[in-house]
Amino acid sequence: MLSCDEKSEIQALNAGSFEVWLAIPNRVAAPRIEQPAIRVVHMSDDALTEGFQCKRIDGVEVPIFNPARTVVDCFKFRNKIGIDVALEALRDDGREHRFTMDELWHHATRQRVVNVMRPYIEAITT
Repeated sequence: MLSCDEKSEIQALNAGSFEVWLAIPNRVAAPRIEQPAIRVVHMSDDALTEGFQCKRIDGVEVPIFNPARTVVDCFKFRNKIGIDVALEALRDDGREHRFTMDELWHHATRQRVVNVMRPYIEAITT
């Protein structure tokens, strides 16, 4: 999550402990590499194709999740990264208008975290 946040220009509380988060299909073995530090999450094929965009990073086209999907994934994996990181991503991206509420709700619904996110969204939008 933190690597997606960094590439989406979202400031993360834990930026000093950088890990590359890698989303891979279910039933695919995680790569074993020493550098960079990676955190692997398995996702369904549908979840992997929802909300991604390609960005050129150091001359290479890299598929990453868009800002709305990244914020939703921060809430989905809040027990791994901490709710404070998810809240900061939501506040910062909301403040800088990197996504619409419709985009956020779409991804939250698809990833089944609407009930988790609702009180936080209501708190920052009122």
